[in-house]
Amino acid sequence: MTEKAPEYAYHLLRSALEKFGQTPAELTADQITAARTQADATFELESRALSSSETDDIVISEQRVDEALQGIASRYASREEFLSDLARNNLNEGLLRTALYRDLMFDAVMARVAADSIEISELDILLFYEAHWEQFARPQTRVARHILVTVNPEFPDNTRKKAKQRISLIQKRLAANPGGFAELARRYSECPSALEGGRLGRLPQGKLYPELDEVLFELPEGGISDIVETELGLHLLYCEKIYLPRTAPLSEAHPKIRKIMEQRQRRRNQKIWLDALKSGKRSRLADSMNTDAAAGPDS
Repeated sequence: MTEKAPEYAYHLLRSALEKFGQTPAELTADQITAARTQADATFELESRALSSSETDDIVISEQRVDEALQGIASRYASREEFLSDLARNNLNEGLLRTALYRDLMFDAVMARVAADSIEISELDILLFYEAHWEQFARPQTRVARHILVTVNPEFPDNTRKKAKQRISLIQKRLAANPGGFAELARRYSECPSALEGGRLGRLPQGKLYPELDEVLFELPEGGISDIVETELGLHLLYCEKIYLPRTAPLSEAHPKIRKIMEQRQRRRNQKIWLDALKSGKRSRLADSMNTDAAAGPDS
């Protein structure tokens, strides 16, 4: 510890918590060795990054450091407990502020490096779409409504017999006027969805109770089910609309693909920069980035 800057204690504490869920003082000899190895690496990398030219013009306000510090302090029942815990981990409030400042500065540097991306072309997006078309396949979905009458033997009006009588009467009214499903759901359904006319939303298979799911996906568009029983009670289902399976066209998938490719490029930029930083070949960074970027997106 004496060979490191005082704020190294923050990295050691963070490594111990991340790897073992315990503070350094609670670790075994083997565990503390592993935690120190990780802390050595993160502290060295952070120190190199903060010494690089990418920190030029980056400003971390006192307010942001205050907010980060308060976020940690707020986890404690009292300020005394907070300060005591810091002391047990070879830290104090001043050292923690410094460590948090370094943390925020490192994050800002990484954001700057990530933003140094090449332009993603329309051809890149098209090639990604053709190589990963299965990611844009959409299953069949159905817009459904339901009416629920609960069954609860502890209440005289909700015995199974009474519930069956009530939902059977609703079923008869629907037979005479199928278009009145939403209104009858608002009046008689005992599900919170009654407020929206029994609407369950647009659903793929597998989202409802198995008994309901099976019936819903056998109904024609506009069809109303027979009475279905689940552990909640008795239901009537209405299949309001059917959306057939399809593959999203490129025009629809375009924004998602661009976002995926931009995220990959940002991560790649960060990896290249960090690798160069570790190897001391920082001067070759620009060429390295351009060479890697020219190879196109990974799959």
